[in-house]
Amino acid sequence: MTIKELDYKEFKNKKYHADIKTYRVLSIEPSEQGFSLKWTQLDEEIVMPLDDDIFSDWLENPKAFGAYEGNSLVGLVEGFLEQWNNRYRITNICVFDDSNRRAGVGTALLEHILQEAKTSGARMAVLETQSFNHTAIEFYKKHGFEIIGFDRYAYSNKGPEENNMRIEMGAKLV
Repeated sequence: MTIKELDYKEFKNKKYHADIKTYRVLSIEPSEQGFSLKWTQLDEEIVMPLDDDIFSDWLENPKAFGAYEGNSLVGLVEGFLEQWNNRYRITNICVFDDSNRRAGVGTALLEHILQEAKTSGARMAVLETQSFNHTAIEFYKKHGFEIIGFDRYAYSNKGPEENNMRIEMGAKLV
């Protein structure tokens, strides 16, 4: 596997797809003390589709890197330095196919973008994931990230019922 920088003109607004499968979701419920976060085991597996674009228009001078097996792009990571608060926002990280997951591709991509973040002088790396993405949350925690915030209704007014709440995670770089 090799990691290569993706050409902005070639990959701008190129779409990608992956399916997120899980039996566990992060429940976030109001409590007397604020909020309670706990893992909930589901009776049946849920599959959530992930469809996104590379180099979306809202990104500020983004960089993206692809993981290649031969000539095949098997995963990507994308991010940019948020100038206003000196944090590096990882906007996309995805290993497209189940057969390439848990094989070091995600780790190689994350390590590469974290090095890019450090080189940029960022004080922290931040990213967004979802409450249904148990595997991603545990992956990020393993690599030094922690939950730094959440939004129960970011995607819809039924976020908690749909197990689809925004989770903000971060890791200090300095």
